[in-house]
Amino acid sequence: MSLPGILVVDDDPHARGLLRRLLGPLGQVSEAASAPAAEEILKGTVPVDVVLTDMAMPDPDDGLRVLRATLARNPDTPVIVLTAFGNIEGALDTIQKGAFDYLAKPFDVDAIVRIVRRALEQRRLVEENKSLRARVKQQELVGRSAAILEVYKQVARAAATNVPVLITGETGTGKEQVARSLHQRSPRSAGRFVAVDCGAIAESLMESELFGHARGAFTGASGARRGLFEEATGGTMFLDEIGDIGPKIQSQLLRTLQEGEIRRVGESTPIRVDVRVVAATNKDLKAQVAEGKFREDLLYRLDVVHLHLPPLRERREDIPALVDHFAGLHARGGARPVVTQEAMARLVAYDWPGNVRQLENIVARALALNTTGVLGPADFPEPIGDAPKKLAGLASDMPTLAELNRRYAQHVLTMVGGNKSEAARLLEVDRKTLSRLVEPQDRGVEPEAENQAGEAGSSRPAGS
Repeated sequence: MSLPGILVVDDDPHARGLLRRLLGPLGQVSEAASAPAAEEILKGTVPVDVVLTDMAMPDPDDGLRVLRATLARNPDTPVIVLTAFGNIEGALDTIQKGAFDYLAKPFDVDAIVRIVRRALEQRRLVEENKSLRARVKQQELVGRSAAILEVYKQVARAAATNVPVLITGETGTGKEQVARSLHQRSPRSAGRFVAVDCGAIAESLMESELFGHARGAFTGASGARRGLFEEATGGTMFLDEIGDIGPKIQSQLLRTLQEGEIRRVGESTPIRVDVRVVAATNKDLKAQVAEGKFREDLLYRLDVVHLHLPPLRERREDIPALVDHFAGLHARGGARPVVTQEAMARLVAYDWPGNVRQLENIVARALALNTTGVLGPADFPEPIGDAPKKLAGLASDMPTLAELNRRYAQHVLTMVGGNKSEAARLLEVDRKTLSRLVEPQDRGVEPEAENQAGEAGSSRPAGS
């Protein structure tokens, strides 16, 4: 990873030398002795991630000139203004015009290093955010089959409304991607998209995660905490695996949908929230209602608009487009690989129990191991391709029964492309048990406590 670029603009060579020595450990330092010289650097190919400029060099407007040139090149580049004691008012004016911060001369060396670190961190976060937004925008629904075109049309119609949406389909069909697409096309697109994997959060933690808690509400609640519904206000809340929530959370969620308000754990005062709820499940919620496991009134509240995603085996004609999409997404060095006709025919013929997610994992794996740029049958594991996928070595070193269980669970998880729900189904265990099986227990942590800690820490991200 290349070092960030730091441009120092000052007509005093001693000041430039001092700043170079101070900031050298933070990045690649470039120097300019005047505003015109700084403009030339900004027009060039030298990377500039933060700019430090004197205010007067000697013209009082030189610093402002550097500021304008920097923001014209990239509005996200932080500019730090260095000013004499008698020109604080001018420095404040530059902040109003877009400067990141200012320091009075003679400056404190610790303060300038601290401010430059903060500016570089802000620039990094801005670039990371732009990259993530670009990736989310690229995650369009892929395919032209009749089944997926119908999904496109339903998404377009539902996006313009504000009503709850229920997305159903097998694991790995892309439910979260559809939910994100709904959010991006909705009037709430400027707000947050908060995804919650309900199946990964312990029942005892779910209430606090969703609705927040007051200080002292329970042991360990050392301070008040906003819940995910409050964080999603103005945006969209995606509740994945909604069929996994218990009766108490079902009741509280129903109230939130009906009243538009939540109550933090340990508080009696309601808090208004403005959130669109999109839920997803791979379960038959009507059957769960009949069995008394899911509230019928909550199902009616959630299932205002229903989007069903077909499994990949029912839209095989989309597989070539998906393979091409994932090949471009995971290609190394930007070079898109070629998939041979025989390999593509095998990919199309396979039933894909893990659906689109499994297909992406298989393509990513093939690209990671391929060195030719051409993907053939030998690049894909059995039963799709010819790459050996044997159990050799699973028990060759005489492991304990617990270790053998862990290895076999990991093997099954790998065989289904990382699809935890499918692996759990094949092993006839629930997802939490599968997580305990595949995680090594040699860190001096009790399994149950470790599981709860992992669930609490991973509750916010979600996958579908």
